[in-house]
Amino acid sequence: MSDVTIYTTDTCPYCIKAKKYLSEKGIKYNEKNVHKDFQAKQELLAMGYRTVPVIIINKREIVGFDKQKIDSVLG
Repeated sequence: MSDVTIYTTDTCPYCIKAKKYLSEKGIKYNEKNVHKDFQAKQELLAMGYRTVPVIIINKREIVGFDKQKIDSVLG
């Protein structure tokens, strides 16, 4: 089982697509909404990112919604 976290906002269309894609593949994830959670926003900024989605799978960071990278990291 993969450890998956996704940093999102409510209005980001790629965040919505990424969450839907993960759900369709049966992948459980921890969502951190940077608009609603100040700590999540600070975490995202500390990693050097100012955009969403940022998907972390088993400590590997994927910026944006990239199906090929997601599938590659998930195996």
